[in-house]
Amino acid sequence: MGYFSELRKLVGHRPLLMVGATVFVLDGKGRLLLLKRADNQCWGPPGGAVEPGEVVEEAAKRETLEETGLEVGEMSLFGVFSGDDQFYRYPNGDEVHNVTITYLAQVPGGKVCLSPEHTEWKYFALDEIPSQISPPIVPILQRLLANFPV
Repeated sequence: MGYFSELRKLVGHRPLLMVGATVFVLDGKGRLLLLKRADNQCWGPPGGAVEPGEVVEEAAKRETLEETGLEVGEMSLFGVFSGDDQFYRYPNGDEVHNVTITYLAQVPGGKVCLSPEHTEWKYFALDEIPSQISPPIVPILQRLLANFPV
């Protein structure tokens, strides 16, 4: 059982502060890999919670591998995001205040193999990003699009 599962047993749905690691994976054509979540049917990049004692960069690589089957090599820090727009209530009622550390990475290829957390995946051109984005990812994605105008 994971750290957050154990915490949820103690605190129920009450808000938790969660440090997350997210990777904007770009392919050789500059397209962004997004995954469709099974729980809210929204799109977002691979990522997830940093476990106690885990190095954030390693969490980013681990989550990307677990969720996509892709091994990420070199990453660059894109930004650290926190505040009201990082609050999220999961469909099951769990609440979190995210501190999301986001990286950029180029992945030249490889076969995507989804975890059960997701139902679809696709590389999107930056001018074709779907509108149904997971809420805490929206401001992060807006910053990405502002830095890489289409």
